[in-house]
Amino acid sequence: MTVWVARDDDGTLLGCGALSELAAGAVPEHPAAEIKSMRTAEHARGRGVGTAVLSRLLDAARERGLRALYLETGSGPYWAPARRLYERSGFLPCPPFADYPVDPASAHYRRDV
Repeated sequence: MTVWVARDDDGTLLGCGALSELAAGAVPEHPAAEIKSMRTAEHARGRGVGTAVLSRLLDAARERGLRALYLETGSGPYWAPARRLYERSGFLPCPPFADYPVDPASAHYRRDV
């Protein structure tokens, strides 16, 4: 797993995101990875931090020669801003992947790299 952090000029943590490569056979495309632990600090929301972190993760996926990215996030109202960010960035809803079970509290997404 590789983790990236976004910091303000004074070093204040703004957000983070991680990529974890999926094992062969976990998804139809290989190589592929899952976006893990993408977060934006509450004080930094609305400043484009999530977009910048996601852009870096997409760049890293291309640099690594990945074919697809997957992610799991919440399905409730609290997670709506995250789902909008992913959908604006070309992620489409998909069935659960890898070892994720069907869960009404989860939303799963996939995007070609």
